[in-house]
Amino acid sequence: MLVRWFQLTAALTAAVTVVASGGDALALQPVRPLLREGGCPLGYFASGSYCIPSKSGNTRGAIEKAGNSCPLGFYASGNYCLSSPSNEREAIQKTGNSCPLGWFSSGNYCVKSR
Repeated sequence: MLVRWFQLTAALTAAVTVVASGGDALALQPVRPLLREGGCPLGYFASGSYCIPSKSGNTRGAIEKAGNSCPLGFYASGNYCLSSPSNEREAIQKTGNSCPLGWFSSGNYCVKSR
């Protein structure tokens, strides 16, 4: 019973969030732990094999750098690409020659369209 109540609460919270934002939720790069590739990017600290986001509130979403450049809206920080402060897009590494529907190509990455 408690699990169903939690699931219902989570679903209602998500629905209210979408309605409150006018249905146009921003596609920001998620701030989450990353596999550590050398030093951690700005705003992250090393913990075993991972780079963990700091709790400062200023940490930006990041992805591993593929090649020598970062996608549109991101800048290099060591072996990672950090989301720029004004960036409202999400990026993933591109696999193959094309990007999924709703995403566009930016170098070695796919960036979510607005």
